[in-house]
Amino acid sequence: MSERHNSLRRRGAAIIMLLALVMTAAGNAWADTAARKAGRGLAAMTTGFLEVPGNVVVESRRSGPAVGITYGFVKGLGGIVVRELVGVYEFVTAPFPVPAGYEPILTPEFPWGYFDESREYAQTSNP
Repeated sequence: MSERHNSLRRRGAAIIMLLALVMTAAGNAWADTAARKAGRGLAAMTTGFLEVPGNVVVESRRSGPAVGITYGFVKGLGGIVVRELVGVYEFVTAPFPVPAGYEPILTPEFPWGYFDESREYAQTSNP
């Protein structure tokens, strides 16, 4: 039973990683489609925990490590709840163009987007 359980876990992890890789590699080729919305929802439901380190990184870049470790951590904890709930919503409503044109609800679109230094939400500029 344990061997079967481990095999299923490995397959599930491989499928999730494959989906993440395909969605990352596809980039703008999938822009604003039902499939991309479903993938966004799946990614948000399975990798929402990245909100914590992501917000720590972004806040550290913006305001320094002290703010990043404290405020970024707290902001990330709250972000997990939001990311998970929005992920369920996007996955369930993927066939419908809501919001208009399948636009993403959250920024960054995917949880791993916080680590991309080229994006506006990850820049070091102070407000």
